[in-house]
Amino acid sequence: MKDVVIIGAGAAGLFCAARAAQKGRSVLVLDHANHPGKKILMSGGGRCNFTNYYIEPECYLSQNPHFCKSALSRYTQWDFIDLVTRHGIPYHEKKDGQLFCDNKSSDILNMLLDECRMAGATIQLETSINEISRDGAGFSLQISTDSRPLKTRSLVIATGGPSIPSLGASGFGYDIAEQFGHSVFPVRAALVPFTITDQLRNLCKALSGSSLPVSVTCGQKSFNDDLLFTHRGLSGPAILQISSYWQSGDAVEINLLPGLDIEGEFKSAQAERGKVHLKTWLAGFTTQKFAEQWLAYHEIEDRYLAETGKKTVARLAASLHEWSVKPAGTEGYRKAEVAIGGVDTTELSSKDMESLKVPGLYFIGEVVDVTGHLGGFNFQWAWASAAAAAEAL
Repeated sequence: MKDVVIIGAGAAGLFCAARAAQKGRSVLVLDHANHPGKKILMSGGGRCNFTNYYIEPECYLSQNPHFCKSALSRYTQWDFIDLVTRHGIPYHEKKDGQLFCDNKSSDILNMLLDECRMAGATIQLETSINEISRDGAGFSLQISTDSRPLKTRSLVIATGGPSIPSLGASGFGYDIAEQFGHSVFPVRAALVPFTITDQLRNLCKALSGSSLPVSVTCGQKSFNDDLLFTHRGLSGPAILQISSYWQSGDAVEINLLPGLDIEGEFKSAQAERGKVHLKTWLAGFTTQKFAEQWLAYHEIEDRYLAETGKKTVARLAASLHEWSVKPAGTEGYRKAEVAIGGVDTTELSSKDMESLKVPGLYFIGEVVDVTGHLGGFNFQWAWASAAAAAEAL
């Protein structure tokens, strides 16, 4: 009998395995994939944004917003940074506290695998779970690679969510939760690009690849970051973050030139540079491509500044500062970095992630109804929730 079986060889599962094995527990990690940590490898554009200097509970979305506080306070970003430093992994702050590997995401994955190896945890890949049952003092698992049931005292579900199914992601963990009587909040794609209506499609296609620093708002939540036009809609850090707060039918308000008063800037420029074309002047704040496409889309004539009237400038200013977009939808799990929703945390111990319904059953990482903002917050939740569970195993 194993002391601990962990289902899922991603960030949370591998870290939990290493921590539990370091305590002398016999640990087996199972995963249906042919390679561990696939999401780690593709994260952060291949450099893994493994944590953030500014971890705060307010950076996490959950139906139970206080749940994450305990784990995050007991295993902090500084603890993980110390581990990264001890393994000699070079890293840098990109912006706003986001920490990335200098080299490749594989540095973080190899660190986790080394920690597992040194502690004696076993990782078994290409293994499907056919059946799980409660078995007296523990659990019995029927796996695809063995006809005999696998016995374990503690079972940890670290299967992640359904985002990026091409990497093998699925809702398997939610099925296990429901099997053992747990409630699961509806799951939807988050940190995901928007798709747009036919009306805006030509504009987005024309501007595909263009990026601007913007302020984007949905409801009461706002983010200041970059917006990226794509051939299918809108993306970039600002859009990904606001998507976590967006519901179908909501409008998203975008200020394309935050911190600028376009009408005031125009008044000064008109007096000093009257023979400059409107398109050229606007390109000074954006790009030539953006200025050309934006004026054309809004049917604003490209005249000299001296010939451009106040009503035209007011209309241009409104279009730039108060651009209201009603997305048609999102790119879904195919492009989503994470999913919102998951196992109801009121049915778990905030101290150690153990089920309050089934002793010995634990849920960690993304499978739980805790979702962070962009920039390392979700990885820190993986580390913190894994560490919390490992302490109890």
